[in-house]
Order: sequence, then C-alpha cells, then structure tokens
Amino acid sequence: MNKTNDIQLSRHLLEIATTAASRVGDYLTENFQRGVTFEEKVGYHDPVTECDRHSEQIISDHIFRMHPDSTIVGEEGGQRGTGVIRWYVDPIDGTNNFVSGLPFFCVSIAAAEDRQMLAGVIYDPVRHEMMTASLDGACLNGKYIRPTWHNSDSSATLLSGYPYEGGNATASDFELYHKLIGRFRSVRRLGCTALELASVALGRADVAFQTNANAWDVAAGMFLVQQAGGRYIGIPSGEQTEADLEPWMYHRFIAVGANFDLERSSVRDILGERRT
Repeated sequence: MNKTNDIQLSRHLLEIATTAASRVGDYLTENFQRGVTFEEKVGYHDPVTECDRHSEQIISDHIFRMHPDSTIVGEEGGQRGTGVIRWYVDPIDGTNNFVSGLPFFCVSIAAAEDRQMLAGVIYDPVRHEMMTASLDGACLNGKYIRPTWHNSDSSATLLSGYPYEGGNATASDFELYHKLIGRFRSVRRLGCTALELASVALGRADVAFQTNANAWDVAAGMFLVQQAGGRYIGIPSGEQTEADLEPWMYHRFIAVGANFDLERSSVRDILGERRT
C-alpha cells in the first residue's frame, strides 16, 4: 500500500470511528445524568454497567456495517471478527467516574492495520469534545491541535492513576508516588486513561503514565499524542513477550510533550531498562 492509499484509508476509518463515538454520546450522557446501577467484573474497584455493553454493541455493529473486513477487540465483548483492520474499543473509559456521577469519562476507539495505527477517536460527551487522530494529524472538534508543553518536573502537570485501587499497591509504589508529588508542579488522578492521554496531546498536561493499562485504554490516546507531536513510550512488562511489539499492547507506558526532559525526570524510574 502506498502513502496516498494509507491516508485515504486512515480518513475512512476515522470517519467510521467518529460516527460510532457520536452515536453513543447522547445515550451515555442521558444515562449518566439519570444515574446507573453497576456490577463488579473483578472486584469492587472494577465496575461494569449495561451502558458499557450496549455502547460497545452499537459501536461494533456500526464498524462491521461500514467496514466488514474488521476485527474488534473490545473491553466488554472480547475479540470479534477476523478482518484485517483491528479495532480497539473502550465504550466507557472511566466507568468508576461514570457510575459515581463524576463527569470525567469518554469513548475511545482506534483502528490499526498490522503494526500501523491509522485512526483514533476519544470523545468526551459531557464537554462535547471530539479528539481525533489520523495520518493527517490530530484535531479537537475539527481544528488541528497545536499544543505547548513544559519541559521539566517542576513546571509540569503529571496525570496517572498510579498507585492503583484494589489493594495491590506495594510500599515501593507509594514511595515513588511520594517522590512524584514532591517533584512535579501538579499531580492529578483523573480516573480515565484515555482522557489523560488526550490531555497530554492537547497540552493541558505534560506527562501521563500507567502501569496496568490495556490496549483499548491507550490505542486511541497513544495515536493522538503522537500525531499532536508528543512522545509515547511503551514499556514491556515481565509477562509480555518480544512478540508484543506494538507500543499500545504494553501494560506500562509514559506519554510526554515533545520538549519534556525525560532523562532528568523522576518518572524515569518507571522506564526501567527497556525503552521503546
């Protein structure tokens, strides 16, 4: 496939993803305002709602209808289809916020072919912000993003959910978190990985990192950061193999603005020995 065809396919997939995200936006907002009940997938820190399942079904149906040659990897429905284009779908990223009445959640959809990311959408239905990435660049509500970032810990805002809920945090996790709070101008726990990455892409934050993310959490946000000019570093975990070469497949990542001095940052401890 040549570059022109790549761009055309990227635009086509972005249109599909944007329409799919828009279709579930009003549904999510209405249910958020009304209040929803939820179940627990793994434990008290990992809720799921009927809105998650229904939204993913709407998104999947639209994708298969508009581009049958697809495989969908969704948070709720697992893998469906055997097509060439691989979609990563999180129907509600930030479900804990969603069920708690906190207006900080989003829809995240990304599309890749082989090892190339081609389209990504993060839609915040509460703020009516549609953040999109294609091979043409990154946009907010149709206008190209031109972010500015700070370059050092003392001037930067860091976003992360680390250390995590559920009782698995270790003493070293809390020690590092204490270090980060002391070094950065601002540290925030927003509870929505995709919007944290979008915030870096938009220049609203300078650094984001997680150590237990999934592909559907990060694929769209990763592409948004990259197309806005930032850097996304995927870090293999011990249980992952060399076959997991796509950066959005790693559970650990750091995303930073283009001019951020990562070598001198306290988040450098997260990188370990391997950088990709």
